[in-house]
Amino acid sequence: MSIELPDIERALAEHEPFSWLPADALSDMARSIEVSYKQAGEDVLVLDEPIHHLHFIRSGEVELFRRDGSLYNRLPAGHVFGQMGLLMKGKVRFPATTRKDSLFYLIPSELFIDYCEKYSEFGDFFEVNEHSILEQATQIGTDDMTTVPVTEVIKAEPLLITPDTTVAECAMRISDNYIAAALVQDDQGNLLGIVTDSDLRARVIAKSLPYDTPVGEIMSTEPLVMDDHAYLHEVMLVMLRNNTHHVPIVDDNRVLGIVSLLDVVAHESQNSLLLVRSILSSESIDALAQLSEQLPAVYERLVNEHATSHMIGSAMSVIGASFMQQMAKLAEEELGPPPVPYCLIALGSLARDEQLLVTDQDNALILSDDYDEAAHGTYFEQFSKMVCEGLDRCGYPLCEGLIMASNPKWRMRRSEWRDQFTDWIEKPEPEALLNACIFFDLVAVHGTKIWAKELQKFISTKAKNSKPFLASLARNALKRTPPLGVFKNFVLEEDGRQGKSLNIKRRGTAPLTDIIRVHALATGSMSQNSFERLEDISKTKLLPQEKYDELTNALELLYSLRAHQQMLAIRDKREPNNNIAPDTLSFTRQRSLKEAFNVVAQAQRFLKYRYTANG
Repeated sequence: MSIELPDIERALAEHEPFSWLPADALSDMARSIEVSYKQAGEDVLVLDEPIHHLHFIRSGEVELFRRDGSLYNRLPAGHVFGQMGLLMKGKVRFPATTRKDSLFYLIPSELFIDYCEKYSEFGDFFEVNEHSILEQATQIGTDDMTTVPVTEVIKAEPLLITPDTTVAECAMRISDNYIAAALVQDDQGNLLGIVTDSDLRARVIAKSLPYDTPVGEIMSTEPLVMDDHAYLHEVMLVMLRNNTHHVPIVDDNRVLGIVSLLDVVAHESQNSLLLVRSILSSESIDALAQLSEQLPAVYERLVNEHATSHMIGSAMSVIGASFMQQMAKLAEEELGPPPVPYCLIALGSLARDEQLLVTDQDNALILSDDYDEAAHGTYFEQFSKMVCEGLDRCGYPLCEGLIMASNPKWRMRRSEWRDQFTDWIEKPEPEALLNACIFFDLVAVHGTKIWAKELQKFISTKAKNSKPFLASLARNALKRTPPLGVFKNFVLEEDGRQGKSLNIKRRGTAPLTDIIRVHALATGSMSQNSFERLEDISKTKLLPQEKYDELTNALELLYSLRAHQQMLAIRDKREPNNNIAPDTLSFTRQRSLKEAFNVVAQAQRFLKYRYTANG
């Protein structure tokens, strides 16, 4: 054991609260530690059994469960668990199971209790404080698809073939195995492509190709894959975004199996997936408008099943983008093929995968540099009008600020968009900053999608290297302040419909999103989603880990409360909005909301001093 002591000390010293201990106390703890190893799927703590150690996760991953068996939390390496049981009657409060092979440092209960009493900072870490309240308020819910590992729905070994396998043999083996797809690998086991039963119909039978044609000539190359640590809802979102039926699951380079659309549909939380598939097969605007009536029910189900705000935002954004994409296709069918290439882009919350139920539409067009107003203007004017008015019929109201492709101001050539963003960045006047908060979050929906990626990269590079712009954008992000008074009491506004309330979007999620956008642009992040931007930021030295955790938890709580309030309005047959009356919340929720607003206020103070025109 003595050989391992330096490694144990170093590992503990890298994590709070152990890093706060005096050197001699840390050494004493290291000498008292037992080491335990558990394979994936093994129980670590069993409910109500005696507990004798605080567990520190040296490597691996652990899942904690509530008494009813529902998932409470997932903890990666560097975290501790078991403290609740040690501090309360010495019995396990949250049973724990390993999700991966895991190595633990076991800290004796006597030493843990002694250090909690002897070292105040160490003890305070395990007490219920403001930060832990916020963190606990955002613990993962019990939604099926967010907690089901994708490996649990893999039904059989994958059918693996080589590129020179004939389509006849491929079809026979697919039929014999009662599956819908085969994976094509080279001699080294590298995944080259996928052949589905629909590929065989469309690319072989429909084209009368000979049955001895090698599958390498008809396979779909570079299939989307996901690793075996993914959850089912993540696979669902990949299917939604890419309109694909099959996703291979891999462990490093080894293919474990294929998850199909039918596998996903077999689970309960599939309504959003089925709605998207219906949207993308609709043949008229009337049919789309009828499908949009399902949105409230889909939204209510997502919230009721305790999906995270990230999942809700992603699902609703994919649905919104699907309506827009199908609307564009229907417009092309009526008007004919576009005279020059274009890219229809979505802006704002939809682009960030953060769209909830109460939203309007923000969109624009990137046109080919070959675009000529006299020759092509009428087509794209009619096209944009059909798309925007169609979205309005489907419950996405016209933007009051006219940030829509139907406004000729927001139909520009590729080079003109670059010039426009350059002008906004180099001349950060008030209107430019207002536009930046909308247009700097963009995503391709239909058309030549690579143009949107190119524009994102252009914006990222240009903004990162412009300190005056970042300073101006940071100042602009301070205008919407959290609704907290001097003594951390809520500052409410009079709402004629529901008395005194606060707008949780205007005073919470919007300023926090603005803060995160500034940091993301400063670090060169190409991500659009605020949670993903925070992950990118955390990989830099811009924010310490605890600030990253606080911002993530605050963002989750604020979005979750918005989603929940809108769901309640749907249930009560009221028009949903972004207002919330704090006195309708439980004491714990009110306290968590205050702490989330406090995190926003602290983040704004940091922003004020972090970004100046000179550095």
